Amino acid sequence: MNVCLAPCPIIFDLDGTLIDSSPDIHACVNDVLGQHGTPPLTLDQVRSFIGGGVDVLWHKIIAAQELPDAKKAEYIAAFMTCYQDATQLTQLFPDVAQTLETLADRGHPLGICTNKPLAVTQAILTHFRIPHLFGCVIGGDSVLERKPHPAPLRAALQRLGADPRQPKAIYVGDSEFDAACAAAVPVPFLIYTQGYRQTPVEDLPHLAAFDDFSALPALIEAKVLA
Repeated sequence: MNVCLAPCPIIFDLDGTLIDSSPDIHACVNDVLGQHGTPPLTLDQVRSFIGGGVDVLWHKIIAAQELPDAKKAEYIAAFMTCYQDATQLTQLFPDVAQTLETLADRGHPLGICTNKPLAVTQAILTHFRIPHLFGCVIGGDSVLERKPHPAPLRAALQRLGADPRQPKAIYVGDSEFDAACAAAVPVPFLIYTQGYRQTPVEDLPHLAAFDDFSALPALIEAKVLA
């Protein structure tokens, strides 16, 4: 496990980590299903499908609703039309903005590594007026692979100046995809427990877990920078 010396880069996942976007994703999914005469899914169902990107989301929806796989591209195209501007129901998790400001003030280069499409990611960051805090943003279509493959996180770390062979950095996320991605790089992984994971925290590789963003700066100092 690589240990960091402050200020080291800190990369964040987005959905389920910094933002609760599940209500907007749920609304867009059901809008598409309604267009095709398909019964809606519950919020909990859609939330359980989030994390692997839009393609994985719709693979799981198609399986759950027994829809024709041949129409997957059509479903995704309709979904993206709605999803591009879906910010009305999305919220930052409590204390996220203040915590990001604190970490930036302490000199940590900050980045985003998400499976959400890049254009949608940038729209969300702009909506919450926080894009200036991030030195790099890697979306689900920024490189060829998506998490849990390590390539997106390695790209984010390299853009923030970390050594790609021995990155001294931290990844913060909420899901199985994030835990596996961090382990593959490898970098220390901090898991936010109020996100979208389906696996018990103790079964995921992580350095520390937290449920309150206001505690993150102190946790980083105690667990990673000590």
